[in-house]
Amino acid sequence: MSKIKQMLQLHLNGVSNRKIATQLEMNKETVNRYVKRAKTDSMNISELLILDDPVLEHRMTGGSPAYTDERFATLKEKLPYLTKEKGRKHVTLKLLWEEYKADNPDGYSLTQFRFHCRQDSLASRWTPSTVLKGTYVGGEKIFIDFAGDTMEYTDPETGEIVTVQMFVACLPATDYGYALGVPSQRTEDLVYAIASGFKAIGGVPKIIVPDNLKSAVIKTDPYEPELNRVMEDLANHYGCVVLPARPAHPKDKSLVEDHVKLVYQRVYAPLRNERFFSLEELNKAVAEKMLAHNQKRMQQLPYTREEQFLAIEKPELRPLPSEDFQIRSYANLTVGPNGCVYLGRDKHYYSAPHALMGQSVKVIYTRSLVRLYSDGECVATHQRDYAPGRYTLVRDHLASNSLAYRDRSPDYYVAKGRQATQELGEIITYMFATTSVPPEAFYRSCEGLLHLQKTTDPSLFRTACEAALRHQRYRYAFIEQLVKTKCKGVEQVMQLEIEQECGELVPDHANIRGKAHFK
Repeated sequence: MSKIKQMLQLHLNGVSNRKIATQLEMNKETVNRYVKRAKTDSMNISELLILDDPVLEHRMTGGSPAYTDERFATLKEKLPYLTKEKGRKHVTLKLLWEEYKADNPDGYSLTQFRFHCRQDSLASRWTPSTVLKGTYVGGEKIFIDFAGDTMEYTDPETGEIVTVQMFVACLPATDYGYALGVPSQRTEDLVYAIASGFKAIGGVPKIIVPDNLKSAVIKTDPYEPELNRVMEDLANHYGCVVLPARPAHPKDKSLVEDHVKLVYQRVYAPLRNERFFSLEELNKAVAEKMLAHNQKRMQQLPYTREEQFLAIEKPELRPLPSEDFQIRSYANLTVGPNGCVYLGRDKHYYSAPHALMGQSVKVIYTRSLVRLYSDGECVATHQRDYAPGRYTLVRDHLASNSLAYRDRSPDYYVAKGRQATQELGEIITYMFATTSVPPEAFYRSCEGLLHLQKTTDPSLFRTACEAALRHQRYRYAFIEQLVKTKCKGVEQVMQLEIEQECGELVPDHANIRGKAHFK
């Protein structure tokens, strides 16, 4: 769904459907279909873009996850073979199409087959020309990368030398630069650096152009790189798109590589003899050097990078969103018999509407929130809780029997007992009133008495309860034994109960010494 958001964002930026299809490596008819569907939706495109992915998915596809054409994926695997075979003598595209259709009866028609083969041929022959200075549009792109060399600071507590990765970004229209030290090149640190860069420049460019970093790109490909889902979410949050540079094409990102060299000269070199004792202290010094770099008069030009940035880039940047970006994680979980989904990362349970028991729901969670989706609708929102083995429950989600179970209390059982018989209500009242044990210890006994009342002759049960009240015996086992003996031999039942409480029965044996032995 993130790719569809990228497509809608480009359309909102005024990019043609044909160009969108080329940039995102989608079929043009697919782009046309989604754009048309978005235009006919009751919500406008800006409103669609702020929807959560499962909600947008349901509106755009009716819940179907098939966003790409499987025929193209099959044909794409064959393109290297087709290109090779096409160069052989007497081989025509129509012959290759006939062989392709024999293996793939549901594949493309001849027209589409020819189109994709020719597109592949053009792409393989195309090489970028020299990019002339001044051809970039203000506020359109930002190039990002990590410097090859690292910086460092000293941990004041341990004396350990801590290595820091240096994130570098530049706006190509004015060559305005930004640098920030982060602990690593992991996705979390890359996202933090990008968000910090946007805050520093006070806006958001339309396109983020990263190198093929492992933290940003899962699969490198000259035509269709597979982005990290976090990067797609970040782009959707800020209302921009991510178009990675092609692998093994340094000219695509030459400006940021040149800026890395400038950072070496104007940040690394001046700070080479300085010692820092925290990452914050290091980044403060880096920011001062980068400010001086951006305010330095450019050679053969009567202005600075900062002046050009304020004049050309700043007015064209998109405004920052009201909320900071939070990394989202995704999971498909099943609502268990207890009416909850189990988030394995935190070992915590979150409730869902009881009608969804046994069904699979989509879960999106951030550092602070957990949201559950079913059929394109958000059915539950919880504050994230990291306590393992605990439950986060919403009362309205619980079934009636679960509510009754959770609402148990002495008053609840007394009321239930009085509804059955007056005597049972009195027994339960005395049960809770004549002990210092926590009331929860008697809940199961109350359940047992209520069940016994339903399965016993009313007159017999009333007689048993009266006997229990008379002898001040309020335990379930005593009343059950009275029912079993039909209230005959109350004294014997009491004796049996006393012996059970002592943990053993006294045997009637001739070798046992009685009172006479001690006279």
